[in-house]
Amino acid sequence: MRRRKKRNMFPAIIIIVLIFIFAGVFALQQYLKRYSYSQEKADLDEYFGINGAEDVPIILGTERIEEHALLLDGYYYMDFKSVQKYLNDRFYFGEYDGTLLYTTPTAIITSEIGSKSWSDTEGGASEEPYVISRLEGEDLYVALEYVKKYTNFAYEGFTEPNHMLLTTKWEEQSVAEVKKKTQIRLRGGVKSEILKELEKGDSVQVLEELENWSKVMSDDGYIGYVENKRLSDVTTISPIPVNDYTEPEYTNLLRDHKINLGFHNLGGPAGNDSLVESISGTKSLNVVAPTWFAVTSNEGAVRSYASAAYVNTAHSKGIEVWALIDNFTGGSEVSTSEFINRASSRAAIIENVVRETTAVGADGINLDFESVNSEDGQSFVQFVRELSIACRKAGLVFSIDNYVPMNFNDFYDLEEQGVVADYVIIMGYDEHYPGSAEAGSVASIGYVENGIINALKEVDASKVINAVPFYTRIWHNNNGQLNVETVGMKKAQEYIVNHNINMQWDAATGQNYGSYASDDGIVHQIWMEDASSLGQKIEVMSANNIAGIAEWCLGMETSDVWDVIAAYIGG
Repeated sequence: MRRRKKRNMFPAIIIIVLIFIFAGVFALQQYLKRYSYSQEKADLDEYFGINGAEDVPIILGTERIEEHALLLDGYYYMDFKSVQKYLNDRFYFGEYDGTLLYTTPTAIITSEIGSKSWSDTEGGASEEPYVISRLEGEDLYVALEYVKKYTNFAYEGFTEPNHMLLTTKWEEQSVAEVKKKTQIRLRGGVKSEILKELEKGDSVQVLEELENWSKVMSDDGYIGYVENKRLSDVTTISPIPVNDYTEPEYTNLLRDHKINLGFHNLGGPAGNDSLVESISGTKSLNVVAPTWFAVTSNEGAVRSYASAAYVNTAHSKGIEVWALIDNFTGGSEVSTSEFINRASSRAAIIENVVRETTAVGADGINLDFESVNSEDGQSFVQFVRELSIACRKAGLVFSIDNYVPMNFNDFYDLEEQGVVADYVIIMGYDEHYPGSAEAGSVASIGYVENGIINALKEVDASKVINAVPFYTRIWHNNNGQLNVETVGMKKAQEYIVNHNINMQWDAATGQNYGSYASDDGIVHQIWMEDASSLGQKIEVMSANNIAGIAEWCLGMETSDVWDVIAAYIGG
């Protein structure tokens, strides 16, 4: 019995051993499954988001961006909007003319869409070995080699699969050496798909160091993860910037004193005779801007009231003349969109205005284009560039009138104006205007201060002039129905006296305010522009050390305001 029992235990032992063996094998399989390195390759077309044989994803710096380039006939192209966004926003697409323009301080460089050649307004011309710009569907694409003629950046293209490294900034980088053959993986983890094989001695840029893995980028733009134990010699390097292109200097005609510019609203050629009367009571006035010019046709004709006698009179009193051109008094048939999008019309306007201005000996041109549509913003800025070239060559001071800068009018591009123009004038008024939903100040202190501060974010203080109103508005509120009168300071004061309005200082607007109700139930309100309100505005201007003051317009003021202005100019 006992012997039989011992013999029966042997199979049981075998079974137990087998169980342990199977358990060990299973455990080993699970271990290997969990901790062994996957050899699965990532789908690189999917990783880069490639959409076709000519499609080239872009890695900008260390980030893959949404926009892609194209590889066409062996050259790389970026769409026009991306060129402006990432590389150089001074390129201009003349859709009406079918041209690509680039403007320097002295020349306009023109290339027809689909052409290999270009020419400039200084007589230069050449042909490139590639098509400079081309339409692909409805989108314009520009050869990066052409963009590099006027821009400092670097790019390198790769195939299999297509992608591109684009560099516009040369900041310090953290780099490491690969100390043992390894892989860049899509995610941190040994089971993640492989993006790229790395050899011992390869270099990677370390973007982010985690506990066991680091986010890295290879020299050819693969961004993924490598185990920290595979990296060594982490150091910081400073890449050498690309300086192939030397930006030409935009010279400016800046005066060595504060500007005090009075706008002179003529109304017709006979208005030139009113100059002496208009400036007789002024103090410290050193520039006058007569409303001489207006665009009168979509082909670029210009109306002119220019007068040499006017200039001689102003000069005899130590006052410069900056002739104003506008886009809104030349006739209802004139369309800013029509003339500003045509190269020939822009050129005609510029030629006409500069010729007339220099012929009478005036000192500068003041551009007052208002109500420009946002879709015409780039054409407006191109006009500004082109006019700046002509003024620079003719030795004319170039100033531009602008609304108080806000998000909805940022297409006026104060930053570019601040480069190419001599002075940027902020029209710090019309906060409330005929058609406003509510009655209010023409130019409250907060409105003016915000305008100056926002302008200074884009333009150097040495170029910024703030324009103040010599007028105010009288509001008549008939049960919510608003009517308004625009009057000068003199008439406003007469209105206050005649209606016995009790004026009180309103600190919120920085103005004297008053109202009364007439017998018919209409409420009349006035936020007064006077020497006191002007003094508040000048304090803000002084605090921000801007270039000066302008006034709209001569003849609407009371005499006491000139003492306040003269103290600012003299101070």
